[in-house]
Amino acid sequence: MISQSQIDALRDAPVSNAQHVINGQTVAASDGAMMEITSPINGQRLTDIAAGGSVDVDRAVAAARAAFEDGRWSRIAATARGRILQRIADKIEAEAQSLAVLGVRDNGTEISMAIKAEPMSAAATFRFYGELCGKDYGEIAPTAPGTLGLVHHEPVGVVGVIVPWNFPLMIGAWKIAAALAAGNTVVLKPSEVASLSLLRLVEICHEAGLPDGVLNVVTGTGIDVGAALGKHMDVDVMTFTGSGGVGRQLMMYAAQSNLKRVYLELGGKSPNVIFADAGDLDKAAAVAVGGIFRDSGQVCIAASRLLVERSIHAEFTEKVIALASKMQIGDPLDLKTSAGAIASETQMNSVLAAIDLAKAEGAELRMGGTRQLSQTGGYYIGPTLFDNAPQSSALVQKEIFGPVLAVQPFDTEDEAVTLANGTDYGLSSAVFTRDISRAHRMVERLKAGVVHVNTYGGADGSVPLGGVGQSGNGHDKSHHALDKFRNLKTAWIQL
Repeated sequence: MISQSQIDALRDAPVSNAQHVINGQTVAASDGAMMEITSPINGQRLTDIAAGGSVDVDRAVAAARAAFEDGRWSRIAATARGRILQRIADKIEAEAQSLAVLGVRDNGTEISMAIKAEPMSAAATFRFYGELCGKDYGEIAPTAPGTLGLVHHEPVGVVGVIVPWNFPLMIGAWKIAAALAAGNTVVLKPSEVASLSLLRLVEICHEAGLPDGVLNVVTGTGIDVGAALGKHMDVDVMTFTGSGGVGRQLMMYAAQSNLKRVYLELGGKSPNVIFADAGDLDKAAAVAVGGIFRDSGQVCIAASRLLVERSIHAEFTEKVIALASKMQIGDPLDLKTSAGAIASETQMNSVLAAIDLAKAEGAELRMGGTRQLSQTGGYYIGPTLFDNAPQSSALVQKEIFGPVLAVQPFDTEDEAVTLANGTDYGLSSAVFTRDISRAHRMVERLKAGVVHVNTYGGADGSVPLGGVGQSGNGHDKSHHALDKFRNLKTAWIQL
């Protein structure tokens, strides 16, 4: 897909200062403010982006509202929307290499993961929703003779989208493509830590024929841009992926403004349950390592808790440690790198503080736990594993969003379920067993939006991703994602 020579040719390409895109035009912040973007690879300035505020959000929402109301997108044939979404997919694929490298320079994900998880995933998402356009039917109710009940699916209007810094293209596409497929217009706020690939995506969308005003982007901080978007009286729906604290703020903003619907994916503390009858323990250990340590643990569904049946606990933990110790941590633009950088200095310090707290709370540190490669100026933490983690500890209960794994032994299936369900989160989970009855029981009993069996990750766009509990509400991916961005209208007709 991409060679090291191609990566090296792109790694030092100039990155222009970036501005907002409103009504199809590149525009500066209303007050001209800019903010510096630092690459986590080396801690050096990469570029500057516009630092927006409420005035910029007002301009973007007004453009989106005008584009929605005049029907340039909402009232064209669904198949016509689909053709444009598929052209966007084609253009993303054509630029996959440069998009991936730009994104890695911005947020530090290892390139071997980024090329598939970012541009190629985004292209597949736009293609999925492009193909779905024109194939989504309304309903006819089973009414009595003489009456006709119709259920129409209508776009909600203006959708506010806030995307995190990990996998901005992938997650951005989940939300943007589904909202556009349903006929809505969008105002996008990327993370200030990782805006660059999404800004290019917006340009690609316009190059593919998306009408002006249908997709707008305002860059800046959450305090300035995110809050203004969340409070805006003319935004109909908000969709957000990120922290629970910000999710709660968005719900409060909705209550304080126009009661807009708010859909939240708020991360998790996902359990990976390994039974003694898992079969190939080496394979299960390799999956466990990838499930937490790829992208330095900065994955919403990261399998950050490892629950192992006591009879194999010591053996399996040693297998995980042995495999994790072989991972190459470092330059994320090196194809041999197994895990890249922490996305920002702030996040690195947060992870290190969580490691210190885990030590204080009595977990047994078996590997890692320190910053690495500080001489590069970048932000790196190696794979970190704590054994015998107390269930009540912050290590088990709180999302760290870094390369930190908590291992806990269990004796019975019931105990495994109790431990696995013993947090406020419920996004993802896994169970490794060769007992098909046990596998089905665990799927039923684990409180999570996704239950993997004998694998972890890799689910494609045909199935939904969403959480329960404090992992949020609503779903990304699959045709179910359209539900967030549509209103149901009933027509009750007397014949």
